[in-house]
Amino acid sequence: MTAPTPPRARPGTRRRELPLTEAELRQDVAAMTGLAAETITGDAHLVHLGLGSLEMMRLVTRWRRQGVPADFAALAAAPTLDAWHQHLSGAWASRDAEVA
Repeated sequence: MTAPTPPRARPGTRRRELPLTEAELRQDVAAMTGLAAETITGDAHLVHLGLGSLEMMRLVTRWRRQGVPADFAALAAAPTLDAWHQHLSGAWASRDAEVA
């Protein structure tokens, strides 16, 4: 399954040159849930922490605008930071391989 084509960036949105780090991912999720980033463990079920499908879609949209090949269905199917980081890192690597 290929990652969807990212939408064009909004003016002022910077395209990423590197994949999301685990810390950036944790901070983005914390901002959406209103929790402190350091309280969100890698294996915590994000839906149980208050991250709903609308918030997930907002994150995916933001990341896609930054050039991150995020797949909403894959993230929704495994809603933990560890799984998300694995998915996003793998999708980034696949994207780079297609470009090379």
